[in-house]
Amino acid sequence: MLRSMPVRRLKRGFKLALIKLLVGSKASGVHLSYVGRGAAEDLCRRIADIGHTDVLVVTDRALKELGLAERALSKLVESGVNLHWYAGVDPDPTFTHINEGAEVLRAAGCTAVVAVGGGSSMDAAKVIACTRSSDESPEQWVGLNKVPEDVLPIYAIPTTSGTGSEATMGAVIKDPIAKLKHIIVAESLLPKAVALDPDLLTGLPTAVTAATGIDALTHGIEAYICVWDRGTRKENARLAVQGVFHWLQQAVAEPTNGDARLGMALAAYHAGVAINQVGVGNVHAIAHQLGARYGIPHGQANALALPHVLKACIAESETPLAELAVVTGVSDAASPAARAQAFVDAVIDLIAKVGIQETDARIQPADWTVLAHAAMDESDGYVSPRLLTQLEILDILERISAG
Repeated sequence: MLRSMPVRRLKRGFKLALIKLLVGSKASGVHLSYVGRGAAEDLCRRIADIGHTDVLVVTDRALKELGLAERALSKLVESGVNLHWYAGVDPDPTFTHINEGAEVLRAAGCTAVVAVGGGSSMDAAKVIACTRSSDESPEQWVGLNKVPEDVLPIYAIPTTSGTGSEATMGAVIKDPIAKLKHIIVAESLLPKAVALDPDLLTGLPTAVTAATGIDALTHGIEAYICVWDRGTRKENARLAVQGVFHWLQQAVAEPTNGDARLGMALAAYHAGVAINQVGVGNVHAIAHQLGARYGIPHGQANALALPHVLKACIAESETPLAELAVVTGVSDAASPAARAQAFVDAVIDLIAKVGIQETDARIQPADWTVLAHAAMDESDGYVSPRLLTQLEILDILERISAG
């Protein structure tokens, strides 16, 4: 059954008015960032100087077994800080991961949480940090400002350049039974300090570099073209998009290039700062459903949806897309429409050049309607240039389904 567009617009208008009333127009959430080679050591010194003696490290099994997480935190150990490990995070963390990490945190009496890894580890760490003194189920915290007041300080050392979770006050947690992704948002979930250290990024596989890079690009574009001009979202989004266009292909082609790795780390960080102010949009509304139902990595899911969403919204987004064409050096055509189209074409070309396919065989036609309904429900809470109809989302799903 087709959903009424007037009802959806009314619902979205109410949600956005409420959010703007609650958070205001000025950006909030200031934190400290260490940037460059040795940044992880600087962050560790700060954590030790603050006086933390027992810290929970949240990471994934691979980073722990490879020794990368321990290398990133070596200065904490040298400073006499006790590290307690939860290295069980999988891609798309679930509430089971949160509860497992909470058990380690409580048993050790940790006073801070350090995330080492990609977005999954950082998102899990944020919610685990809420569990020190609360008997509530983490499922109760889904939504805006529902977490307990007693949240441990969170520190982040990203080892990918895409999610921007190190710069946001949100966490995405998957419900594998319902096949949904839930979003938990609160200002206390913003990391107190982060380290953008290119030395920890040089081992990132090519496919992951590409997918996470397009994730950062999606964040930057969606924040730039949104209809809520809050804080510094436009400046940070521009820096993110420029950074991805400048550095991503080089980071994919030269995995050990420190300049390219740092450039992508900064692009992802700026993208995170941007979406922390205004949220994401229609691309994420679709991508979250693909990740929740099929386990398609988030950056890859964004890469599938991004070109088609931009095409669908190009008329409403003509001015900002034309601006992005200029600042990225894609086009300086006289016509804004021509510049906007050139930018969309350049995005499609970049996705292809970093090796991400246009379709995915895991997406099943039998699920299209369910996916479209879930995407509409999520997108109605975003500040996208316009709402996509059910038929438009179904068309996108058909186009990105192999065969």
